Amino acid sequence: MIQDLHAHTYYSFCSQDKPEKMVETVIAGGIQQLGICDHNYGVGCARTEFCWDQGTKLNADYGKTLNRYYDHMNMIRDKYSKKIKILCGIEICTLKAKDSYTLPTNADVSFFDFALIENLDHPNSITGGDLFAYAKRCGCPVGVAHTDMFAFIESRGEEPYRYFRKMAEAGIFWEMNVNYDSIHGFKSHGYVSEFFKNKQQQDVVKKSGVRLSVGFDGHIAAEYKPDRVKSACKLIQDMGIRLAFADR
Repeated sequence: MIQDLHAHTYYSFCSQDKPEKMVETVIAGGIQQLGICDHNYGVGCARTEFCWDQGTKLNADYGKTLNRYYDHMNMIRDKYSKKIKILCGIEICTLKAKDSYTLPTNADVSFFDFALIENLDHPNSITGGDLFAYAKRCGCPVGVAHTDMFAFIESRGEEPYRYFRKMAEAGIFWEMNVNYDSIHGFKSHGYVSEFFKNKQQQDVVKKSGVRLSVGFDGHIAAEYKPDRVKSACKLIQDMGIRLAFADR
C-alpha cells in the first residue's frame, strides 16, 4: 500500500489548489490511498480571511461548514473512486494561544474518516498532553501529526512500549511526516529520519502494534514529491509495521 494521509486543498489558509488538482497530482505520482485533511480553522471559518483577525468574534458556524466540507470531499471521493482511495479527514489545531485556531468544544467531527491532531507536544495545547482524552472527544479514528512521539513520551515520564501499546488499543496512529516544500522551508522532520535509522525505536513500535501513517503534508500541488511518500511507505512495510487504513 502506498498512502499519503496528509494533503491540503484551498480550504486551508496556507494552501491554494482545488481538491481536484491535488488529487490528480497524487494519482500521477503513483499514490494508492489519499487522505485529504484541511485545517479545522480554514474549514470552520469557511476560509474567510477575517478569521485570522477576529477569531471567535467571527462566530463561524462549524456545524454547517464541517458538513459542507465533508460533502464536497465525498463528491471528490466518488469522482476518483476508480483511480484512488480517498479518505476525508481534518487536521485539528490544539493551540489555545489563538482562539481562532482551536476547534470549538461543540463542533462534531465524529463523522470524518479520521482526524489528525497537531500541537500535542506544545505547552499551549488545549489537550494538556492528554492524547487519549482528546482522541475520545473527536469520536473518529485519530492520528498524531508531525510530532516526535518518543520525545513527547519521554517528557511525560512514560515508558514508550506501554504508551504506544495504549495508542494501538485506542486505534490511534502516528504520522511519519515526509514534507519537503516551500511551505515548510524545505526542511524535513528530524524525528522521521531518526526513526528510519533507529532499530530500537522500530522494534518498540512494531511490538506495540501501533500503526503508522505517511503524509507529505502537501499544500502546493506543484511541489508534491511522491518519491518521498513511496519510499517511506516501503520502509515502514519492510519493517513489518502496518500502515493506518491499509486494509481499506
